[in-house]
Amino acid sequence: MNKRDFPKIHFYDQDFVDIYDKTWAWIQDFWTVPQTGENSADGFFMYPNEKGWILDQFESIFSSFFLVYSNRNYPAYQNIDFFYKHQEENGAIRCKYDAKTEAPIVDASNPEGIGIPLFAWTEYNLFHKSANKKRVKEVMPILQKYMAWIDQTFKQENGLYSVPAEACSMYGSPRGDVFYPIDFNAAVAINAMYMAALGDILNDKELNFQYKRQYFSLKTRINSMMWNNETSFYHDLNKEGEQLPQKTIAGFWPLLAEMPNEDRATQLISHLSNPNTFGTDHPFPTLSADDPNFSQEGQGFRGSVFSPFNFMVIKGLERYQRWDIARECSIRHLYYMIDAMFPNNPDIKGDLWEAYLPCKEGVPVNSQDATFPRKRYIQYAGLSTIALMIENVIGLSISLPRKTVDWIIPNLEIMGIENLALKRNLITILSNKSQRGWEIQMESEKLYYFTINILGQKKKTLPIPSGKCSMLIDKL
Repeated sequence: MNKRDFPKIHFYDQDFVDIYDKTWAWIQDFWTVPQTGENSADGFFMYPNEKGWILDQFESIFSSFFLVYSNRNYPAYQNIDFFYKHQEENGAIRCKYDAKTEAPIVDASNPEGIGIPLFAWTEYNLFHKSANKKRVKEVMPILQKYMAWIDQTFKQENGLYSVPAEACSMYGSPRGDVFYPIDFNAAVAINAMYMAALGDILNDKELNFQYKRQYFSLKTRINSMMWNNETSFYHDLNKEGEQLPQKTIAGFWPLLAEMPNEDRATQLISHLSNPNTFGTDHPFPTLSADDPNFSQEGQGFRGSVFSPFNFMVIKGLERYQRWDIARECSIRHLYYMIDAMFPNNPDIKGDLWEAYLPCKEGVPVNSQDATFPRKRYIQYAGLSTIALMIENVIGLSISLPRKTVDWIIPNLEIMGIENLALKRNLITILSNKSQRGWEIQMESEKLYYFTINILGQKKKTLPIPSGKCSMLIDKL
């Protein structure tokens, strides 16, 4: 086995495997050296743009969540480090840069060029996939300056943050006169939560306490000002602090921030199975189906389904141990992506897209933007075809510093992963049904701790030695 190969997945539906393999095969076309236009992993992960080579903060942050599984063929941190390198004296990091000239791209709709602040979440995930504590130490001063800039520039007297709607990467979403966006405020809380966790990794109690305090302060404000008991939802606020009536996918960011208590979380999550709001055939539309602006044709953020927002919702479901819903929705979402990738109509050429229709298979439209949706938009699609595939369909959760692999599945199926590189350790985990019953076969170069959690049936943690071994589920 060449360590430079990508990990292989096994799943009973071959279409899932095919879409996963195709994603890895296509990724190489989007690594570009902006000065020469050549494809190379030494460049940056960018989608070709008629305006030149543009590095986008939102894209770069989210794509790191699937690039970590490339067995180091592609550096998950390369785009991220570009943003850190261009931090300004006051702590500012802009959300878009021209990769060739390295100049920030700002316009009148977002004059400060602020993006949704999730760098600390990214770094926490990179740490658990690489165990690189030195990196955490190096980036911490950058992240602290960035958070201080956000506080000084965007924090209002009521303790909430006001940014233009354009900062939240939901272009053209009908959000009324939004002044305090729920997604941006929840993202600041998420960032503070993970800043505290990074402080913990560095054994810095003062850092940990500082950001925990910021997190809890913001959590209290969001829960008291943005939650609506009648709609069981989190809403944007206008300048006067009044809740706006629209229910958008942004209202689920508080799940990822662990903000709602169990009762509120249950109410919020119930929207995901309600066909009148967010429980459409293809989960999850970016605008509630009962909104007068909702369009079954997608019309950009008036109903289209986007992979990063589905990824966010599914990771939020995990925070509340809703593993079964998270997996079921991941599988449904992937089936709709597969339908658009391998259409039954011979006149339609399939591909991976920036967004999908909410109520049937196919690709949405946007009458305001002829380029929507972008074709072969791996920067978004890889979150579903790779990250959700490994983490929620197969069900693996990996932490290198803890030397743990958790396998959380609702029931046993023929599936698994082969030759996934954990630093210098290659692991294989496969489940098969033999004459002796369900058997999990494993292979590893080093010792690690394996937890199998078959929901509602069995949970067991075992040390897995180097070499090959297997376990019979019935004997656990």
